[in-house]
Amino acid sequence: MTTALYRHALCRLHDAGRGHPENPGRIEAIEDWLDSGGLLDRLQQREPPAASREQLARIHDPAYIDRIFSLSPASGLAHLDGDTAMNPHTLQSSLLAAGANIDATDRVLAGNADNAFCCVRPPGHHAEFARAMGFCLFGSVAVGAAHALEHHGLDKVAILDFDVHHGNGTENLFRHDPRVLFCSSFQHPFYPYPSLDDVPAHIIHTPLSAGSGSEAFREAITEQWLPALAAHKPQMIFVSAGFDAHRDDPLGGLLLEDEDFAWITRLIAEMAGRYCNGRLVSSLEGGYDYASLARCVALHINELLRPPAS
Repeated sequence: MTTALYRHALCRLHDAGRGHPENPGRIEAIEDWLDSGGLLDRLQQREPPAASREQLARIHDPAYIDRIFSLSPASGLAHLDGDTAMNPHTLQSSLLAAGANIDATDRVLAGNADNAFCCVRPPGHHAEFARAMGFCLFGSVAVGAAHALEHHGLDKVAILDFDVHHGNGTENLFRHDPRVLFCSSFQHPFYPYPSLDDVPAHIIHTPLSAGSGSEAFREAITEQWLPALAAHKPQMIFVSAGFDAHRDDPLGGLLLEDEDFAWITRLIAEMAGRYCNGRLVSSLEGGYDYASLARCVALHINELLRPPAS
């Protein structure tokens, strides 16, 4: 399998302030681990372009996009909410994160890579139509999915999100678009405290209690996501790859192990092979313990590189 890896030096420069969990050390830990383990040499390395305003406007309010551009500081920090802030590099980093998902979509659909992993930050799955929150400015994965639908003319895609936090932004952006199957597993009750009522059929909530662990996680994914994917039959799969459900992560409490992230990646890759010729684009979301994050991203990429089962 040919896996494209998207990364950019500017993604190390976004910094939301001292002590913030979503910091440059996350990317540094991942890249150091990939390099020391020899994985970088097996990947098709790509530098992403920046997403345009027009591409962002497929999912975000143009007035909101203008506001984010206008708030980008020349120095210091601009706070968007209690835990989301911009430094002078944040806007460009966010545009590159969205652009990575767009370029990866183009590359996979053109057959120039089998799949892709976007090692970018800040994350995106909490960003709503006109609201930044949860460390996120733009819905990077959602931008990629919208590009597949609107630019490439696909009829159906799926977004699968295994971050410990519910992808409220992705749900907000596609709640009224049944072309997008959105499956999100998450600790509940927990930030961002989603409502589990009145959910459209193409939105699959998979809430898990704190301390659930591997068995409950795997059972829920198998029972809820697989039938939904079989019914939807997506032409491409996007992944919001959050690793903060790991037992060592300081921001979550689901107590997953390293192998659970290999397992779910393997399962998603199998579903991509079954329904959409393996076409899959994954992008980094959460994960705040450097060691477990780096290990699990490596496991995730190893599964993307694995040849499909015969």
